[in-house]
Amino acid sequence: MKPLNEMTLSFDSHSSNEGFARSAVAAFLTQLDPTIGELNDIRTAVSEAVTNCIVHAYPHTIGKITLTVRIEQDFQITIKVRDTGCGIEDIAKAMEPLYTTSPSEERAGLGFAVMNSFTDSVTVRSRPGKGTTVILKKRLIQRVRHG
Repeated sequence: MKPLNEMTLSFDSHSSNEGFARSAVAAFLTQLDPTIGELNDIRTAVSEAVTNCIVHAYPHTIGKITLTVRIEQDFQITIKVRDTGCGIEDIAKAMEPLYTTSPSEERAGLGFAVMNSFTDSVTVRSRPGKGTTVILKKRLIQRVRHG
């Protein structure tokens, strides 16, 4: 299905770009007049997905992160966060709460759990050595516009 509107950003995996990604998605979605709660949910999920790329996909180097946001029919939002980093060996294990590949860095291992709690669905596709794509979906509450 063709999106009603779409944007794609590509940026380096510097930690300073996590806030940029979160804010860019929120700014793009303002055209739908989301509630503050909806925006905060999406910003939090995007923040977790981008942080996972920065910390896990490119642990000792800087790589590219691609962020695509699609506005579809019925206020459905699809957000893809893609990297070309190291990939995930065991997706099911990685999605378990408290699992982390970086215990020495005091990581909580809650990234996917947080994404799941703030979106309607989270899909992860990954190939070791090739990268990972996280797909977040959320349907916003449709409001009647006046004027």
